[in-house]
Amino acid sequence: MLALQEKIREEGIVLSEQVLKVDAFLNHQIDPALMQAIGDEFARRFEGQGVTKIVTLEASGIAPAVMAGLKMNVPVIFARKHASLTLTENLLTAEVYSFTKQVSNKVAVSPRHLAAHDHVLIIDDFLANGRAAQALISIIQQAGASIAGLGIVIEKSFQSGRAELDAQGYRVESLARVGSLAGGKVEFIE
Repeated sequence: MLALQEKIREEGIVLSEQVLKVDAFLNHQIDPALMQAIGDEFARRFEGQGVTKIVTLEASGIAPAVMAGLKMNVPVIFARKHASLTLTENLLTAEVYSFTKQVSNKVAVSPRHLAAHDHVLIIDDFLANGRAAQALISIIQQAGASIAGLGIVIEKSFQSGRAELDAQGYRVESLARVGSLAGGKVEFIE
């Protein structure tokens, strides 16, 4: 997706050979027009796949997931990272480690919102080592639901996440595939 690649080049900040900061438009401040274009692109790529729900993680996956859900006319569920007095009943849970935050979180979804008849599209802001994707896959499997695929805004292709998901047979659609962050420069894979 050319508009996303341009935005990354203009406003993304390479912090190291492993970390790309995109808080100017994706995961702190949000560019609504770009999120709408991203949602439209995910909807186009997964059109006709019978998606009944979209699942993402709070908080950075919510904006692109909501825009895709709006375009696809399906509900969006976000796995919550923090305990809540209102989220207590027989939760579907998984552990996910965040490389950038250096913490492990238990994420949860209420089984009231995800059922065996659902065909789910997972949307996330980044794919790096695949821990977030694997946690969401686990939650969806606990519900007995099926997976249409994964929509990733930015994939760090030099890390192992994509290879693991491919090996498991999942369809992965990434809108921007970063091949390298070496030398402080973003190199994309076309």
